[in-house]
Amino acid sequence: MGVPTCPVVTVAFKQECKTNAAKRGMPTLRLVFSPHPVWGKSPDQLWAYMNGPDPATDKPMMQEVIGALTRPLSDADKKTGKETPSVGPEKFDADTPKNLQEFYRNNGYTDFLPIIIPTEEAVDEMLKGTSHHADEIAGKLAAGGGTEAFAAWTFTVKHVAISAVMAGARPEYMPILLAMASSGYISLISSTNDLAYGALINGPIRNKLNLNFGIGALGPFAQANATIGRAWTLISKNLGNAGVPGETYMGDMGNTLNYINLIMAENEEASPWEPFHVQHGFKKDENVVSMFSGLGISAGQVGKGSGVGGTPHFDQQYVDLFSTFTGFFGALLLCEPICAQSLKEQGYDTKDKLIDYFYKNSTQTAKEYRDRNWSYLFEYGQALKGVEPFATWYKLPDDTVIPKFPHPNRISVVVIGGSTDPVSQVANFSYSRSVSIDKWM
Repeated sequence: MGVPTCPVVTVAFKQECKTNAAKRGMPTLRLVFSPHPVWGKSPDQLWAYMNGPDPATDKPMMQEVIGALTRPLSDADKKTGKETPSVGPEKFDADTPKNLQEFYRNNGYTDFLPIIIPTEEAVDEMLKGTSHHADEIAGKLAAGGGTEAFAAWTFTVKHVAISAVMAGARPEYMPILLAMASSGYISLISSTNDLAYGALINGPIRNKLNLNFGIGALGPFAQANATIGRAWTLISKNLGNAGVPGETYMGDMGNTLNYINLIMAENEEASPWEPFHVQHGFKKDENVVSMFSGLGISAGQVGKGSGVGGTPHFDQQYVDLFSTFTGFFGALLLCEPICAQSLKEQGYDTKDKLIDYFYKNSTQTAKEYRDRNWSYLFEYGQALKGVEPFATWYKLPDDTVIPKFPHPNRISVVVIGGSTDPVSQVANFSYSRSVSIDKWM
């Protein structure tokens, strides 16, 4: 604190920066803007940006930076503050269902699909799904990610219940939703990339709530899967100030998964391996939700080794599919039960053995790695600080073969599906953390 600072942002984010600064009690924050984009520009072009005008003011950019760092602070400059989420109107005047729908939609509370109006009675009924008090603090969320972010909003159990009602969830889903919300993991983040998010549910609660982990597990065939995923989006919008295009969401094209996210329940009964949550230190009879994020998901019928005219080589098939992935986000294999059993018969009697094969056989050259945008943006800085393996990878000769993923823990395997066709799916997703559901019952 106390160190003069001047944010320099590309002009495409002008309104987002000014709006967010004002909302956080800093309406006169000294911002300087550069031309947009900076991605893909040469050093000479970037140097010309710095020596040219601020496109928002048409004044010399570097003079503005120096002025912002050296001018004495005014009383307005010293203003600080933060926002907390609103629970919405406590009371409604007598009105029509149509007008109530429009009220919530026009105020940015929805995903632009019809909602269940969160009446006091409906919210009270939803709160019966947990033993925790309505006013108990359940966690923090921020559109930029991270619970300690300056703009993080603190929310209560009741806040979660309101979004759960709106999404069409049932009271018995509340422990899962509270666990997800308390993780601090938001499903709509302010990145310019079109990111997607996933949640994996393990434990006896899968059967108790009729979560679909069999036929059509990723489709619109179960109330629990659908409404839990939708509620996560509404929680992110209403309790984390996320998903406001041009302000707290800047994804270039967006991602269709953001509607209900990728909600999965592992088919533990059909798996030849230990469940995902057991891999991460939990007991088999514990109920756990695990969080993922990344770029998207694709079907797995098109990879090499898919077995036309012979025995399928699923391990080779998945490695081929991983070749298009960025190692930054890792890989999540949603392994169909028939494929999983076949892999076990081929010698992969544990998930760890399969992951080790993927890690050693998913490769790239050092040049291919260094030429990737994600590598430069997110790992080159770590390389300069000596963080491994990035420091070594940035020094190797161009033709040196290196792993696609920086560590085996960037690769996850989950068994899911109904054993009707040996076709798995793969996602460019990284595992983040696991949270106890039982804590919120």
